[in-house]
Amino acid sequence: MVFSFGGHQGSSPSPFDAVDRHRLAGPNGSHPLHGVRVEELVRPNGVLLAGGISVSGPVLIGQGITGSIRVQAADNINARGAMLRLVGLKLVEQRHSTSHHNAATNTSTTEEWVEANGELFEQTPFTETPLPPTMAAGATFGTTFTVPAPRLGPPTAHLGEAIVAWAIEARWDVSMHEDPFVACPVLVLQNPDLIRAGVGDQGGLAMLDTYAAPGGATVSITSPLPARPGTLLGVRAQWPSAPDGDVRIELHRRTNAPNGVEGIVASASLASGSLQGGADVQLAIPPDCAPSFDGAGLEILYIVRVLVNRRFRNDAAIERTVAIA
Repeated sequence: MVFSFGGHQGSSPSPFDAVDRHRLAGPNGSHPLHGVRVEELVRPNGVLLAGGISVSGPVLIGQGITGSIRVQAADNINARGAMLRLVGLKLVEQRHSTSHHNAATNTSTTEEWVEANGELFEQTPFTETPLPPTMAAGATFGTTFTVPAPRLGPPTAHLGEAIVAWAIEARWDVSMHEDPFVACPVLVLQNPDLIRAGVGDQGGLAMLDTYAAPGGATVSITSPLPARPGTLLGVRAQWPSAPDGDVRIELHRRTNAPNGVEGIVASASLASGSLQGGADVQLAIPPDCAPSFDGAGLEILYIVRVLVNRRFRNDAAIERTVAIA
């Protein structure tokens, strides 16, 4: 849904400013980024340049980005410099409010809304691919390039209430005028080897086949790790001292996004007493799950939670992290 709420609008820096700013805002309780796709954020061309950049498919964190630039100047360009660079965007929803006081009636009202604003958290230049700082009207330029992808991430991700996006950009720095540029989105995928190495909170315990909980309980992942969106997550839970009560095994999503929603993304129910000897379930991972990651000040974790619903008492639960890539 597209919101234009009370004249409010969000913002996103160039070259990630292709989406109308009114789409980045909505009323209190809304999530405007739910209707924004990562790939539609990048504006492919600025002023004075035709053509663009193309890259060869998605890349893994720590690998290389291969592509080409082909541009033609629509008018003379006389820049102080020109640079190929990798830029990373963090676009995050925030809740806002403002109060208005009517002196005539001595009443106050409060307006609440949500807006998403972005910042470039990485701007890595690549001087090994020279660009001509000046181009005459009608002149063309083309070259190929191979540059490193982000060494440690984060991956491209749509968390629902926040977005991490990457782009390769060629920008001409023109004094006192809008900078000409061309840009292309880059899909950066989580690297399973990075998770296996235990880098960040998405590694370590999240990659264990079996996690031993207090009291002799174990929670094991019986399907390959890291798990993949759109597949089944196999879980075996054994809890010899589990109390009586209806059992649920759940996959939880947890995030630190300011307007983020934490909750259950998959669940299976079992009968009371089923944990003592061990129980197996298959949890369907939604195909649009963002990968587990922490970076650029954002984090998303997935938790397998084994819960016993005890009547008239607090629930009993054990849990472990699980990596999704």
